[in-house]
Amino acid sequence: MEILEYAFMQRALLAAVLVGITAPAVGIYLVQRRQALMGDGIGHVAMTGVGLGFLLSTSPVWMATAVAIVGAVVMELIRWYGKTRGDIALAMLFYGGMAGGVMFINLAPGGSNANLQSYLFGSLSTVSEEDVTAICLLAAFVVLVTVGLRRQLFAVSQDEEFARVTGVPVRALNLLTAVTAAVTVTVAMRVVGLLLVSALMVVPVAAAQQLTRSFAATFAIAVAIGVSVTIGGTTTSYYQDVPPGATIVLLTIGVFIALTVLATPLARRRARAVAAAEAAGDPAECSVPAQPAGKR
Repeated sequence: MEILEYAFMQRALLAAVLVGITAPAVGIYLVQRRQALMGDGIGHVAMTGVGLGFLLSTSPVWMATAVAIVGAVVMELIRWYGKTRGDIALAMLFYGGMAGGVMFINLAPGGSNANLQSYLFGSLSTVSEEDVTAICLLAAFVVLVTVGLRRQLFAVSQDEEFARVTGVPVRALNLLTAVTAAVTVTVAMRVVGLLLVSALMVVPVAAAQQLTRSFAATFAIAVAIGVSVTIGGTTTSYYQDVPPGATIVLLTIGVFIALTVLATPLARRRARAVAAAEAAGDPAECSVPAQPAGKR
């Protein structure tokens, strides 16, 4: 394929696959916790890290990761202790992150808002070998956490109080989720962009939920959708010369709409079948399955 003949596209496609895996893998926990916009907030904070990277002549990806992690931890602490004024503190954190990014990058030698543009909305041609190395390492951490601790993270996402009673370290896992979300944002910023990454964390999960309610199935389908749209969006961006981040997000929304249209009649048919079974008193449809002996 022509697209694979260019080194920059090989790097971009590899980064796109990793983003497609990691963003929904974290997003499913954020959706369960009703924190769908957390990625958007972290993206605003990470802008300060990008600006600092240019100002200090260090890697913007690693600097953005460090700042995003600090911002995510602060956000989680505000959620715990902020109470009534927590939303004001979060707003200042988000807007301060944006302002800091713009200020630092303009103070950097030779820096301008044009340098920030590729991090805000993604850029294929600027994904370097150093970026790919950083993205691979960060993506490995995200996969390790989201898959290795899926049972504990799911329990906390569903019901914090019940998880706490059963001995699960709720606060530690909440912080780990926030840190993992921050890492995911910086993984995705070179492909999707800081301002659009939240959509890739949430919409594939919402699309997968149109087809299934099982956590494992939703997780698998959301990741499959994420990988498909990132590869499709990256390829389309190359051939049509359109922004990769916007293309990927629009494709993701298109998949959500298509699955919603497809799933709606199926859901109605299933609901009618259940209602008919309940009216007929079918025990196979409306009774609670008997528990095995010894587990009652």
